[in-house]
Amino acid sequence: MKHRSGTDRTITSKWAQQTQLVRAGSMRSNFDEMGEALFLTSAFAYETAEEAEARFDGRAEGFTYSRQTNPTVSMFEERMALLEGADIGRATATGMAAMTASLLCQLKAGDHVLAARALFGSCRWLMDELLPRYGIETTVIDGTDLNAWKTGVKANTKVLFLETPANPTLEIVDLKAVANIAHENGARLIVDNVFATPILQRPMDFGADIVCYSTTKHIDGQGRCLGGMILTDKHFDEEFLYPFYRHTGCAMSPFNAWIMLKGLETLGLRVHAMNDNAEKLAHAIQGKLSDVRHPSLANFKDKIIADKQMARGGTMIAFKLPKGRDQAFKFMNSLEIVDISNNLGEARSIATHPWSTTHKALAEEARLELGITPGLIRFSCGLEDGDDLVNDVMQALNQAGL
Repeated sequence: MKHRSGTDRTITSKWAQQTQLVRAGSMRSNFDEMGEALFLTSAFAYETAEEAEARFDGRAEGFTYSRQTNPTVSMFEERMALLEGADIGRATATGMAAMTASLLCQLKAGDHVLAARALFGSCRWLMDELLPRYGIETTVIDGTDLNAWKTGVKANTKVLFLETPANPTLEIVDLKAVANIAHENGARLIVDNVFATPILQRPMDFGADIVCYSTTKHIDGQGRCLGGMILTDKHFDEEFLYPFYRHTGCAMSPFNAWIMLKGLETLGLRVHAMNDNAEKLAHAIQGKLSDVRHPSLANFKDKIIADKQMARGGTMIAFKLPKGRDQAFKFMNSLEIVDISNNLGEARSIATHPWSTTHKALAEEARLELGITPGLIRFSCGLEDGDDLVNDVMQALNQAGL
């Protein structure tokens, strides 16, 4: 592999974000290909036994096995690390593999995790079900309440975990304040940054130690394949993350990494265009509904914090239909352009009913506590014409009796 300027941080760190999205991390083979090469190989060959030994003990550069490192995956990891301002990226098979690995790689029985209660359903399951099975204590709190973070920390707290904006209610957590609480108590802060993307928010700029993504969402952006990413510093990777990553086999496939690299090239353009549609749609829906959430709206509850740590409000909207599930289903079934699905961040707009899908595994009391009611719609704005999108949503609301 030829290590061109795309892998030289002294050069790529000076580039504008859009240039980084297209070129950072690129390595070319001896064929001098323009597009990133796809290395569909499980293992690698060596000229001599001595070379194999040197690669395995770290004395020589090179690849050994794709469960550990792979050229295509490495290009994706380097590009994501540069975008996030991290030392290291580790690409995983799914977003939930990233969330799980970021926790389990550093925790042991007797440790404590303090988490915001407003999380993606599977992340909440990690807190409520998986970690306690292994003797890891967990506490979930109102993430918007800084006093709850301060009083919730214990002597054995190792990790603070949150998502902001939260899925699906768009709650905003003060990243800098929570990072300070974590560090004052010798803990690390993990942030699920899926909704914001690195285009609109970089949690490490506010003190986060580890940032995770489901790259299935905006980073792919076309609904093609699954993936995840963990971004952190070199010390954490060497001591905790890479040994866990290497030995448990949560690595991303080279093909999926190649898809993600192609997605990154247009990520900034797509996120801003989708954000334009989200702002337009949120303002239009406000004329119909009393509970509409998007950080661009003047009455958004957490607007001051959102404006402080996000470049823009994002591609996601949440709104409540007053008559519950039946009205929500009537609205969704009346959509003519927008798809009904449980994904988000795609080029196509998507309406989701969290009560019956993404957060269904949570107990009813937990859903209601989070503000996930039977009438809540999570709406992912895509790249359709903004006027077409508004017209489709408004006619569906009319069909639902609003």
